[in-house]
Amino acid sequence: MRFTPEDGLADTREWLEADGLGGFAMGTATGVRTRRYHAVLLAAATPPTGRMALVQGVEAWLRAPSGHWPLTSHRYAPDVVYPDGARRIESLESEPWPTWTYRLENGTRIRHELFVVRDLPLTVLTWRVLSGAGEMRLSVRPLLSGRDLHALHHENGVFRFPGVQSGEQVRWQPYDGVPAIVCASNGGWTESPDWFRNFLYTEERDRGLDCVEDLASPGLFEWDLGREDAVCVFAQDTPDVRAALAGAPAAETVTVLRSLERQRRATFTPLERTAADYVVRRGSGRTIVAGYPWFTDWGRDTFIALRGLCVATARLDAARDILLEWSGAVSRGMLPNRFVDRDEPPEYNSVDASLWYVVAVHDYLRECERAGRPLEGQDRLCRAVREILEGYAAGTRYGIRMDDDGLLAAGEPGLQLTWMDAKVGDWVVTPRVGKPVEVQALWLNALAVGCEISPRWSGVLGRARVTFEERFWNEPGGYLYDVVDVDHVRGTVDPSFRPNQLFAIGGLPFQILRGERARRVVDAVEARLWTPFGPRSLAPGSPAYTGRYFGGVRERDGAYHQGTVWPWLAGALIEAWVRVRGATSPVRAEARERFLVPLLEHRGQAGLGHLPEIADGDAPHAARGCPFQAWSIGEALRLEKLLVAAEPETVHMAR
Repeated sequence: MRFTPEDGLADTREWLEADGLGGFAMGTATGVRTRRYHAVLLAAATPPTGRMALVQGVEAWLRAPSGHWPLTSHRYAPDVVYPDGARRIESLESEPWPTWTYRLENGTRIRHELFVVRDLPLTVLTWRVLSGAGEMRLSVRPLLSGRDLHALHHENGVFRFPGVQSGEQVRWQPYDGVPAIVCASNGGWTESPDWFRNFLYTEERDRGLDCVEDLASPGLFEWDLGREDAVCVFAQDTPDVRAALAGAPAAETVTVLRSLERQRRATFTPLERTAADYVVRRGSGRTIVAGYPWFTDWGRDTFIALRGLCVATARLDAARDILLEWSGAVSRGMLPNRFVDRDEPPEYNSVDASLWYVVAVHDYLRECERAGRPLEGQDRLCRAVREILEGYAAGTRYGIRMDDDGLLAAGEPGLQLTWMDAKVGDWVVTPRVGKPVEVQALWLNALAVGCEISPRWSGVLGRARVTFEERFWNEPGGYLYDVVDVDHVRGTVDPSFRPNQLFAIGGLPFQILRGERARRVVDAVEARLWTPFGPRSLAPGSPAYTGRYFGGVRERDGAYHQGTVWPWLAGALIEAWVRVRGATSPVRAEARERFLVPLLEHRGQAGLGHLPEIADGDAPHAARGCPFQAWSIGEALRLEKLLVAAEPETVHMAR
C-alpha cells in the first residue's frame, strides 16, 4: 500500500513491525506518536510477556548550506505539533515494511525505512538520499524510556544517561531491572543528555487515560548523508542480538539483515505476512498474540485465530506447537482465558475458550489428514479434548455443567464467561448467565469431535441436538434466542437479536440449524446486523444499542458488545450465508465479492495491512479498539480459503 498526503496520510493510520517474540515497533503514518505503545523498540523480556518500551522514537533533522529541515514531528501538551517534519512526507509505502519518502524545500528527496528482524528484539532504521547533491548532515536523537509498555515515563534523577561506547556500538542501561539497549550505527556519536518533556498522546487522552510523557535523550548520532547512507540499529541487549551485530561494520550488517528479511517476507502473500505477526514464541513452544499493542495471548482469541492464521495458511507446525503448548493447561475441563504477565497464575474465567480449543484441534488434525502429514501430537491433543468434555459434563467452575437436557449451563452473578465479557467494576454489561446460544453451538461441535474419539458422547449429542432447536427457536421472530434458561431459570429467554446465533449455522465445522429456519436466521442477521466491517453485536433499535464506541472506560466498555461491530464475526456470517445457499462455486464467488472483498479493503483504514478489533455500529463505522487484531485477520484468511476451495465441506449435525 502506498499513501500520500492526498490519500489521507494521517495520525489515525498506524503501522506495525512485530518481532515474533511478543515485541514490536509501532507508530503512525506521520510519525507523530499518539499512543503510549508507539515505539521504535518495544521488547518482550520473557517472550511473549514482560514487554518493555525502550526506545520510543527519534528526533531527526537535516542540515545543508542552504537550510535546516526537521524530518520528524511530535505532539506536545497542551496540543502543539513540533517540529514540522511530517509536512515534508511525500509518501509512505507499507510493503514490505514502512518506508517514507521526504521532499525538502530545496528539492532534495530522502528515503527513510524502518523494519524489525524476525526472532530478534531489533529494529533497523536507515536514511538515504534519493535526489540532491552536496553536503547534507543528518542528526538523530534517540528518545529513551525503559518502562512497562502500559505505563508512562516521567523526568527523574535516576535515569542513567551515560552510555558505554565500543566501536560502532553504544550501550545504555536506563534503570536497574530494565533490559539494556544497544545501538549499532555507522554515524558519529556525541553524548548530549537532555529531557524532552510533555509529549501528548491523543489516543490515550481520548480514552480517558493519562496521556503525557517525558523521554530521555542521551545524545545524538550524525552522518554526512551526502557521502553514505545512514544506518542505525536499536536492540535489546541479548546474546542473540550480540551475535547478530558482531563481526561486521554496522552498514554491512544492515545490508545482510535487510536481504534476509526481504527474502523471508517474499515467501508469503501480504495477507499471510500479516498473519505471521501474531504467531510468537512462548517458552520452547509458540502461541498467538491476540492483538497489538496491548493484548498478549488469550485462550479464546488464540483458538479462534489459529484456524485462519495457521491451519488455513498451512502453517501446521505452528498450529501443532500452539495446541500442544496449551494442552497441558487444562484444569477441571477448563483452559485459561489468558496467560498473564509476570508470575501470576493463569485465569480460568471463560466458558468457551476450552470449546474453541476442541474445534481448533479438530481443524488441525483434519488438515493434517488432507495434506497427508503425520498427526503429530495427536495423543496429547485427544487427551486434552477428553479432559475438557469430561470436565464440562461432570461440572466445573462458575456453574459450568451439562444439564439434563444435554445443553451446557454456565454462569454465576457478577461473572462474564462468554466472549461478550465487558465488565466495569461490579457492572457486568452482558452477563448472559444460563445457556448462551453460541456456547451451545460450540458444545455440540465439541461433542461431535468427541464422538470421533469415543462413542460415549453420541447419546448426549443426539439429545442435545434435538433440545437445541426446540429450546432456541423463536418462531414469531424467525431467529434464535440469545440465551435460554436465563439466570438458570428454566423456560426464560433473552430475545436480544445478536450475531451469536450464527454459530449454529456457520463459523464451526458442524452445522446444527439447517433448512428454512437456517435461511431465515442468516437473512435476518444480514439485514439487521451486517456492515462493511462485519456484523454488529446488537441490532439497532434495541434498548441497549450503542452506535459509537468512544469516551472513558465506562462508556467504551458499556458499548463494547452493545452494537459495536466485530470483524471476526464475519467468518460466521459469510460461512453461514454460503451454507444456506448450497456452497456452489457461484455462491462462494458471490459471497467473496459481496462480503470479504469490501472487508479486506479496510486493511488500510487503521492498522496498515491488518484489520482492527472493532468498529462503530453507526456509519461511517470508524475503526476502534485494538488496530491490529489476530482473530479479525484469522477469520479473513479462513474465509479466503473457504471461498476459493474446490470442494468446500459442510457437515450437518445428525438429528
